[in-house]
Amino acid sequence: MAELHDDIEQRYGLVRIGGDLQPATLLEAYCTGVFPWFDDDWPICWWSPDPRAIFELNDFHVSRRLTRTIRSGNFKVTINQAFGEVIRGCADRAEGSWITASMIDAYERLHRLGIAHSVEAWHGDQLGGGLYGVALAGFFAGESMFTRITDGSKVALAFTVEHLKKRGFQLFDTQFLTEHTARLGAVEIPRQNYLERLQQALQVKTSFVEE
Repeated sequence: MAELHDDIEQRYGLVRIGGDLQPATLLEAYCTGVFPWFDDDWPICWWSPDPRAIFELNDFHVSRRLTRTIRSGNFKVTINQAFGEVIRGCADRAEGSWITASMIDAYERLHRLGIAHSVEAWHGDQLGGGLYGVALAGFFAGESMFTRITDGSKVALAFTVEHLKKRGFQLFDTQFLTEHTARLGAVEIPRQNYLERLQQALQVKTSFVEE
């Protein structure tokens, strides 16, 4: 087990195990570049990977096909209209999910505090996809996204990037680079660079929604 932990720590940036998911704990973690990620078979684990994956707001590229989808008007995008449904949509995966019941409870608390937010892409009356994340000053941590209707999550993501730019955000964190996020334009940067940009973003006076 020790060898397994060493391998995980080296590959993914495990920094500590244990603690709780209270709002103060989560806020301290995000402000220092750390986030929780675990499943029901593990205790609470906290991570700070190197390199770190982000979406560069000014370099985000929307494909021609996605542009046509957005312009078609088939999707209507909203903010914070269905946080509970979005986070549960993200958790509902056939392969299992790290979004456990305790994580849902924790982020719903953050949502009630105005810290966690959702972006919903509606196809008629149906929630076609969406994403949720944590916003602090000019920093946004994208936690997860899901799709029920083709391009639902991509529409929500493209909207989120434009929304963050308009609101003056400086950093869009996506934690680990995956094949899916890489196809959507995510890139990796060194952890030290990420931490420097995080501290700069936390000095920006803005918010995800009007206060």
